[in-house]
Amino acid sequence: MKKISLFAGLVSVCLFNAQIKFEKGYFIDNSGQRSDVLIKNLDWKNNPTEFEYKTESSSDIKKENIKNIQEFGVDQESKYIRKTVLIDYSSEILDKISQERKPEFKEATVFLKYLVEGKADLFFYENNDIQKLFFSVDDSNVKQLVYKSYYLTNSQITYNEDYKNQLTENLNCGIDGKQIQKLKYQPNDLTKVFMSYNACSNGTNTVNYNQVTEKKDLFNLNIRPGINFSNLKTISSSYYYADEVTKFDREVSFRIGLEAEFILPFNKNKWAIFAEPTYQYYKSETESIVYPGQFFEAKSTRSTDYKSIEVPFGIRHYFFLNDKSKVFINAAYVFDFQINSKIQYDYQTLNINSGNNLVFGIGYKYNDKFSAEFRASTNRNILQNYNNWTSKYQTMSLILGYTLF
Repeated sequence: MKKISLFAGLVSVCLFNAQIKFEKGYFIDNSGQRSDVLIKNLDWKNNPTEFEYKTESSSDIKKENIKNIQEFGVDQESKYIRKTVLIDYSSEILDKISQERKPEFKEATVFLKYLVEGKADLFFYENNDIQKLFFSVDDSNVKQLVYKSYYLTNSQITYNEDYKNQLTENLNCGIDGKQIQKLKYQPNDLTKVFMSYNACSNGTNTVNYNQVTEKKDLFNLNIRPGINFSNLKTISSSYYYADEVTKFDREVSFRIGLEAEFILPFNKNKWAIFAEPTYQYYKSETESIVYPGQFFEAKSTRSTDYKSIEVPFGIRHYFFLNDKSKVFINAAYVFDFQINSKIQYDYQTLNINSGNNLVFGIGYKYNDKFSAEFRASTNRNILQNYNNWTSKYQTMSLILGYTLF
């Protein structure tokens, strides 16, 4: 409980000290007035309905929403426009797929994100599991490009790809039919088509908001040596005697891991998932008194030799302090694979077969190269194959990291 409280306290400190990054942007209100401001750029995964901003002359943070704003953007990166459109909210998630081929439109007022702006505009809308693309040519009404999965039978899924017909009818320059038939309903594919059309139509003011405007390193391979501070307690249960508890000493040992980290491409690269195969070991020996206070009291020497490959799978969140420094917190579920490990009780040998557990960590990373992390684990039972034995193995770790690429 104390460790959990400490971890919560450290997280609170990170949240308090993490820098809120505002970037140059603008918004246009309902009266048509443009205001140049600093917008809190969250690199929204879901299309927003509100945003926070401040002016260069004031540190006061203000908020605006879709009711009052018809357009806003972050310079050179993103642009959103308010539109009242018909949206088919049909999902592509398997257990939510519709049985109707036709789109099931509902009217909604939303901020659409520009992917391409020019003679032909391409927009994107995302809300949880809903991802839809919209278009407009020569400032016409914005319409959804129709793509929908639906059940043809109870076991067969097919697709409504009317977006291909819509593109054929409306983009008639620089694009052939074969190219459209191969198109996938994805932002990158459709961006290329709209850019080609605008170039063919002498579109001199075309802007591609879907291009990468900054280097986003979405994969990191990190080598992570460190030190473990581990302890073990075993409990032997009996119908005839009180539970026999053996406490092994806290031992310091070396650990080495190789972490694959995948940065999620939204929310300004603040979220990541990771896996880290790690070699760890724990060796300890202790002397216990068996049947204390009784005539046949005896001393017993007990030893543990525990080696394993841990494979934590987890999620990480970064808090940016400045351009070179960031703090992170993470949590992971650990699969443990023991290697020829055992506990020796005098003449009795217990083969270790380890269970899984959770770990929580907090750390610091500098210049996207060097890192340090403090990590704490929950209890792990390493004698799970025995009915009358249980154990509590727990580790705290100090881990250093270096990003190879």
